[in-house]
Amino acid sequence: MSGQGVIQPGEKKHIEQLLVEGAFVTPEQLEAARETARQSKKDLRQVLLEQRLISQESLATVLSFQLNVPTVDLKQAQVQPAALALVPEDIARRNNIMPLTVEGDTLSVAMDDPGDLQLIDTLAVLTRKRIKPVIPLRGGIRDAINTQYKLTSQIDKEVKHLLSPSQESALAEPPLAGADAVTHAPIVRAVDMLLAQAVNDRASDIHIQPDEDGLKIRYRIDGVLHDILSLPEEVQQAIVSRLKIMASLNIAERRRAQDGSFSTSIDGKEIDFRVATVGTSWGESVVLRVLDKSFNLFSLPELGMSTDILETYEKCISSPFGILLISGPTGSGKTTTLYASLSKLNSTELNIMTIEDPIEYKFEGIRQIQVNRPANITFAAGLRASMRMDPDVILVGEIRDSETANTAITAALTGHLVLTSIHANDAVGALVRLVDLGVEPFLVTSAVIATASQRLVRRVCPDCRELKEASIPEVIAYQEVMGEERHEFYYGTGCNNCAFTGYRGRLAVFEVLPASDQIRSMIARRASSPEIKEQALKDGMITMLRDGMTKARDGLTSPGEVARHVFTIG
Repeated sequence: MSGQGVIQPGEKKHIEQLLVEGAFVTPEQLEAARETARQSKKDLRQVLLEQRLISQESLATVLSFQLNVPTVDLKQAQVQPAALALVPEDIARRNNIMPLTVEGDTLSVAMDDPGDLQLIDTLAVLTRKRIKPVIPLRGGIRDAINTQYKLTSQIDKEVKHLLSPSQESALAEPPLAGADAVTHAPIVRAVDMLLAQAVNDRASDIHIQPDEDGLKIRYRIDGVLHDILSLPEEVQQAIVSRLKIMASLNIAERRRAQDGSFSTSIDGKEIDFRVATVGTSWGESVVLRVLDKSFNLFSLPELGMSTDILETYEKCISSPFGILLISGPTGSGKTTTLYASLSKLNSTELNIMTIEDPIEYKFEGIRQIQVNRPANITFAAGLRASMRMDPDVILVGEIRDSETANTAITAALTGHLVLTSIHANDAVGALVRLVDLGVEPFLVTSAVIATASQRLVRRVCPDCRELKEASIPEVIAYQEVMGEERHEFYYGTGCNNCAFTGYRGRLAVFEVLPASDQIRSMIARRASSPEIKEQALKDGMITMLRDGMTKARDGLTSPGEVARHVFTIG
């Protein structure tokens, strides 16, 4: 074995021997993994981990023994800011390494492959330190980077600079947009860091929230708000003013609610931010919606629809004309479903147009109109203009008022397929909402193909899920919906991959209500929502609650998540 810890071909064989001799894998499993590695051109260790033939901890132990390299538990490791300062975050991410400590002229670095001499030499030149590689016991380098490189320390540094006597004028008079000097101003850097961290953390919203103790920064991740940072109240107005400048809002107006937006590039991705401000008793509060223009478009099957619901939904959007409405609260994934529907329909044989606010994804071959109220381009005006462009399919981002509702119905009745969203609690409520907006019931019965409703629930982390006893309320909720008793479900125990929350990512639960003859008749005579829902269930509609509990039974989410997000009154 090389004293430098270089993995030679013979030593790779030795690692394999250690794995077999230590009963970590059988010879047959090892040979099968070798074949998979050859065919997929992946490293054998990666294949062993992906197939869960060996844990990261066991592999780290074997490597440590074979290479005489120490191990480290990244969950418990103390990371020195001085070490982070030596290795820029982009280099750490690119090479999947985590700087840990500096002792004299030696920098300890966690890396999956301590035999990568080229990387070690590069780090030595970059940091001017001797590099001491260590092997992470449980992996999680990427999560350690996300946690340790959080920009808190850098933001604190900028805030301290901002609070220094030399910066008092910056607090009194916020920087002006376009001035060259502000590109290096502490407040500008601090705000840029907050935005970048939100994108890195997959946040959907950023809350800048003043209170009696100062300024709280909170991120909404997977539908849940997390406290990220607390800042002194002295920087509150400077941060708010900087955001208002970026969104082209009036920084002198602090009482009236304002809305705006801006775009910026973060890690090479173009990100849109929608900004809303409102005056509160503790000062102006700001919420930013994060819109990643580079997000991957989902197909309808990837949305998580069950086979029966997917079949019904695809049949509905294959209609040559009529209107299909998707309902749900803000942030429930309606736009994602509409985009997946467009992706399914998009072809050279169809002329598809959209009216959106904002345009979140640009389709090839589809003409998209951005709502612009100052220019009098509203949803209704854009829809009327689209109807003169010989469209086959029209997507209307949202029906918010009577004018848009009636115009959309007219479009559906004149030979166009209209896809849109509307705020309602469930699929039945979407029908009632149209009538409430002033659309005559006989027009609703003639135009509506179907309504759908959806919610987003957190997905149980697949890396740490375990079958566990459910709470009594969850058992009762499941039994009421599914008509069967079940006491055990999968729950995440918490790991690096889910930031110890037990959940990672979200999935949608759906219900689709096709407009059958019976449903149309009931709408025409203004039947109540419970009556329509009763008929829908007789027609075979799968409710969101049932779809959600089915996914809980299958280990994708938990009954508590379904009950929390899908429960509706009535």
